[in-house]
Amino acid sequence: MSRIVLDAGALIALERNDRAIWAALKLAALRTREVLVPSAALAQVWRGTARQARLRQALANCLVASFDEVAHAVGELCCRTRTRDICDAQVAIVAATRGDVLYTSDPDDMRRLIAACDAGTPVILRC
Repeated sequence: MSRIVLDAGALIALERNDRAIWAALKLAALRTREVLVPSAALAQVWRGTARQARLRQALANCLVASFDEVAHAVGELCCRTRTRDICDAQVAIVAATRGDVLYTSDPDDMRRLIAACDAGTPVILRC
């Protein structure tokens, strides 16, 4: 089974009713693909307001990837790549180790981080 990973930018696109990302999510559901949302990306975006009704609907069909499982690896990746963005580092690790496709608003940073993971390389799509 192939897996899709969504970063914070993809979650914001869902919230803003971006048709392309909604189509990708619906296609994933039809093909019974898992959609993973790294917990740090969710925390970066989630505010729990009524304005996020669309996002809440989308998240009902997603699995949240725990930060606990990769906390050490996130810190090490930040050290290797000289970044402080633990959210992007978690997204990169989840995408490299568990994803086949990553929807991101920042493909350049994600490519750099994923390359430093020494794991798989998912297809990276801009949203």
